[in-house]
Formats: sequence, C-alpha cells, structure tokens
Amino acid sequence: MIALDDGLPAPLGAHFDGRGVNFALFSSHATAVDLCLFDPTGRHQTDVIRLPRRTDDVWHGYLAGMLPGQLYGYRVHGPWDPAGGHRFNPHKLSLDPYARELAGRVRWHDAVYAYRRGLHRSDHIDRRDSAAMVPKGVVTAPEPHLGDDPPLRRPAVDSVIYEAHVKAFTQTHPGVPLPWRGSYAALGHPAIVEHLVSLGVTALELLPIQAFVDDRFLVDRGLSNFWGYSPLNYFAPEPRYLGPAGIPGLKAAIRQLHAAGIEVLLDVVYNHTCEADHLGPSLSFRGIDNASYYKLRPDDRGRDLDCTGCGNTLDVAHPRVMQMVLDSLRHWIEAYRIDGFRFDLASSLARAPHDFTPRAAVLQAMAQDPVLSRVKLIAEPWDIGMGGYQLGGFPVGWSDWNDQFRDAARGFWRGDDGTLPRLTQGLTGSRETFSPSGRGPGASVNFITSHDGYTLADVVAYEHKHNEANGEGNRDGHGHNVSSNYGVEGPTEDPAILAVRARQKRNLLATIVLAQGVPMLLMGDERSRSQRGNNNAYCQDNAISWVDWDDDGGDPALTAFLRHLLALRRDHRALRRRKFLTGEKVTGAGLKDVHWLSPCGAEMDAAAWADGARRAFGMQVGNDAPDGKRLLLLANAAPEAVAFQVARLVGGPWTPLFDTTAPDGRPREREALRTGGTVLMPGRCLLVYGRPLARPARTHGV
Repeated sequence: MIALDDGLPAPLGAHFDGRGVNFALFSSHATAVDLCLFDPTGRHQTDVIRLPRRTDDVWHGYLAGMLPGQLYGYRVHGPWDPAGGHRFNPHKLSLDPYARELAGRVRWHDAVYAYRRGLHRSDHIDRRDSAAMVPKGVVTAPEPHLGDDPPLRRPAVDSVIYEAHVKAFTQTHPGVPLPWRGSYAALGHPAIVEHLVSLGVTALELLPIQAFVDDRFLVDRGLSNFWGYSPLNYFAPEPRYLGPAGIPGLKAAIRQLHAAGIEVLLDVVYNHTCEADHLGPSLSFRGIDNASYYKLRPDDRGRDLDCTGCGNTLDVAHPRVMQMVLDSLRHWIEAYRIDGFRFDLASSLARAPHDFTPRAAVLQAMAQDPVLSRVKLIAEPWDIGMGGYQLGGFPVGWSDWNDQFRDAARGFWRGDDGTLPRLTQGLTGSRETFSPSGRGPGASVNFITSHDGYTLADVVAYEHKHNEANGEGNRDGHGHNVSSNYGVEGPTEDPAILAVRARQKRNLLATIVLAQGVPMLLMGDERSRSQRGNNNAYCQDNAISWVDWDDDGGDPALTAFLRHLLALRRDHRALRRRKFLTGEKVTGAGLKDVHWLSPCGAEMDAAAWADGARRAFGMQVGNDAPDGKRLLLLANAAPEAVAFQVARLVGGPWTPLFDTTAPDGRPREREALRTGGTVLMPGRCLLVYGRPLARPARTHGV
C-alpha cells in the first residue's frame, strides 16, 4: 500500500529510505508538479500524483511503501510564455535531473517538442503526450559501501593521462570476452588494464559517460553522437555501455584500475545540454524550468544565449543549477570513486553571469568543497563566447588543456618558421601562461592529439580533413590542423615517406613526454591508429573510431617506443618538476636549472632566439630534488643532419638515454659525450642524454 505525505525538500531527486521514496524537484517558476509513475516497460503511465508541498522552490512529496526499481518522470505546470523564457508544457514528460539511473532512450518524434513544429514559429504549444518517446528515471536503492578503495591522489606532475572512449577502446580487443566488449566492465578486464600498466599510464580519462542523447539530425542520417557530448542527465551512467554487468560492472572496473595504480577521470559536459536552442526538444531541464537552467539572451529572453556552439548554455551561475553541478560531481566521486574531471568548454561554467571570471561562484565552491577540492580538476579553457579563450585564466587547483603546446610542437617538427620560442615555453611548463595565476607546471596538460582532431598517425599523413562520412559535406571539423603528409595524402607504400612519418610520430610523442607538466596521450596513438583523415569523428560508431587491436599501423615498434619513453620520464625527476624552471643558477659550478644551447657550442643568445628559421637547439635541465641528476635534450627539426657541439659550460660526460631515430627509442651504439663533445644529429630527431654516469663509458669529442 502506497501512501502520500509531504516529504522533505532535500535531498533533491528520488531517495529510498527503507520505507518509501522521497521525491524532490526544483522549479522556481512552476505552478504545480505532477509525479508520473510507469510500469516496468516504461510504456504505460500507471499513476499521476500531484506533489503536495513547495519549500524554497522545491516541490516534494513522500510515497510510503514504494520500492527501488520504480520508473518515474514529471509533468511540470507553469506559464507557456516562450517570449519570456517560460516553456512549461505538462503534456511533455520531463526527466528528473537527479535520476541516478535511466530506463529507455529518446525516440525522435515531433511530440517531444513543447511547441508545434512545422508552423515556422515556436510559440504554439504542442499538446501531444511525449511520455512514450522519452527516458524515465529509475528509483535506486541507497549506494552500497564500496569497501576499501582509497583514492590514489597522485600528484599532477607524476601523472600520465590516456584519453579513451569506453567502446572505441575495447570493442575489438581479442583478449576481452565478446559480451564485455564496448562496455564499462571491459575497462577493468586484465587485458585492458595490463596494456595501460605496461605503457606507464597513470590515469584513464574517459570521454563522456554521463547519460547523453543521439541528436535527431544524426539519427536521421543513420549516425549517432558517439563521443557523447550531448548530455541529458548528470547523475546516471550512459545506458548503452552497461553490458551484461550493468552499473556494478562500471564500479568493478574502476576498482580494478585503482588496484593497478590507475586513476579514472571523467570528461564532463556542464556547459550545455542535449535540448539545443529554443527550437530544440523538451526532455528535462527545458520543461522543468527553462528560465532557471539556461542562460537567455538579455535582449530576447525567448532565445538561448549560446556560448558553446550547441544551441544553449547551462546557467551555472544560478544557485540551484550550480548545486546540481556540485551534487553530481560529488556523486561520481562518492558512489563510483572517480578521481577527477575534465570539464568540456569550461569557460562557460565560470560566466557570472555573462563574462568569464576566475572568481565565479562555482569555481570558489569547488575550491572550498571537502570532496571536490581533493580530486583532479582539468579545464578545456575556452568556449565560443566573447572572451571565452581562457588558457591560464583558471585558479589554483586547476589544470588546463594546453592547445598552444600542441600547435607549437606540431609546427616545430613540421618545420614552421618562428615556432622554436613557443615550443621551448611549452617544454618548460608554460610558465608565462600559468605562473600569473599562482600555479606550477602541473597546471599544463600537454598534448599533441585528443579525441577532437587528428590522431597521431593522421597528423603525419594528412594535410586536409576528410570528414565526408559525417554527412556534412566536409564542412565540419577544424581546418587548422598544423599537419603534413610528407608527399602523399593518406596511405602510401613509399618507404621514404613512411620512414619520415615514423620518425615524426616519435618526435611528437617524445615532445609531450619530455616536457614539464602533465602529458596526455590519445588512445591508439601507440598503435598508429588512423581515422582516415577524419578530424571530427564524433558521430562514427564504427571502424573509423574503434582501436583495431589487430592492426599496428605498419609500425609495430611504436608501442615499445612509448613504453620506454614513459619509463624515462618516470625515472628522472628532472622531467617532473614541481616548480618552474627560471634560468637561475642552482649550483656552485655556475649551472642553471635550465640552459638553452645552440649547435655552435654556446648558449643561445638574443640573436639565436630571434632567428625564425632555427631548427636545432639543446636543453640542459636539472631537477628540484637532491639527487643531482641532469638531462640533456638535443632536437633537430630540419630534414638535414646537424653537427651539434655541446657547450662546455654544461660539463660532461653525457650518457645516451633515448633516440627517436631508433624504432623502439633505445639508443644505438652511441658513445658518451665528453665535455664540449660533438654529435652528428640526423635530420628530424631528438636525443636525450643523462648524467651523472651510472657507470664508466667511453668518450669521444673534438
């Protein structure tokens, strides 16, 4: 027997307490809220219950005798005033923003829109019932205790991030059982975990797994929103990856990764939702309280303020919307043991109300929160709104995706003029960018590739995007790729071109890993994964996006190369400094924490830095620990060999440690460099030397 009483306004959502379920929903502008219950299929509405009380804009009621597993949604009554920003329509079922689990998916039909489509206006209300076409929330049992799974809390500079997609990463792996492939559980399979551990990865960053929607225009083309940047709900895991193990499979996978020393980070999308602009569907937030959840144009409240390029912008400056963001982040940490988050278009979160500020309430709240302040927070530090590019603008406690590092590294190795100064800034952790905000090298997340753009193999094989499969006439995707095909667009059997491409992949990987800051790798780059030149494969749930575990891209040694490269970073504190390099003297012998060297045997002077055509340089760097180990990096981006004389002031002898001309990175028969010695550097290569010597070595020099 189910009995109704007032219940409580907190916590928001549907919560089972052992006797019944408390329902609480925020809506500032509603006039009434109906709780709708559905049968287990989700097709048939069985009850409609008017929530009896409103407290501080929260509508609430308690149903004694209700059990977990119940499917539900809301019909929210209020003004139909599109010009004023209000789009209440009780004929449309709205998903609870706090639902912990979802049943069903969006079935695209004109009935899921609050207005009457096809009339060339959006102010005529549509009175068709949408319940059969939209997902329902599922009442869940209290979260079980996850046992002993303490957070790893690895320092940022000791981290190596591997960005991956749940399905694309696991779908074809021969070691993963077929029923597991493409599911959350696959992430914890020994074959997947061992691959990450053997590489030296310390953090797995997953593309969005908060519940999302396949946009109608994609479904009409027979495609899907594969990347997941179209969020519907921020508490529930995306159902399509549940597999036979369900939600417990996700939790178990995270525990397995933790046991192997690997943190799990989530890419989260709090800048916009799947409801698009004022012509979009009414699935959740729009029907509950459009004027509270979304930023509206000050000059036309009937339209959304779009800082994201996705039609709408979530108004995180609103206290209740900010609460939802913070509550959902804590939920993922406490219920799933997530170790951190990468925030898509993070500048949108900190618009208060319209301009970006590092003192935005949501950022301050995260800094003070006892749960959120202890996990990794990574910003994609831009959106498309006015003043949206904010690399370096986030406060202490945050790291930023550093796209300037990406472009400088790609440009330098491609041979672009004037890129060396920007590259060397990146190699030292981008102090000029991050020091003003009080942050250190760990604030810079350095990457060459990410989900958004070319893969590593495609950076060296394509000069033009090839996105025809997306069905948008190749108009989508960015045209600024800073790439080269080295003579042939796409696949080739020319051995000379293949050799250059193999060398350049290694140079680019070495640049990420050897730079101060946090290296981030893209899944499959270690296997030369190609997307056939598609630099915007967001809708490709097929072989274009999946890692092919039976194909090494014709470069079988690249995985071993990356493995040895990451071991070098792990073994040398000089590559993982906690403080910025400054060029100050740090030893009695006059050595600086970093020396910039010219091939002529001297330190780089003003004329050398001003030489835009310079392609070769050296970097001699010390660490900020007492062991005294120092490293010497020599780089030559020119296609021709360069005789590089090491400046006497940095001493010697130097032992060869790494060589990008070797397929696996292990130095060939190179003798140690003595003080003032010269090495003939092949074209397009990067060499790493170390000292003090671990053992005596033969020396040569001039």
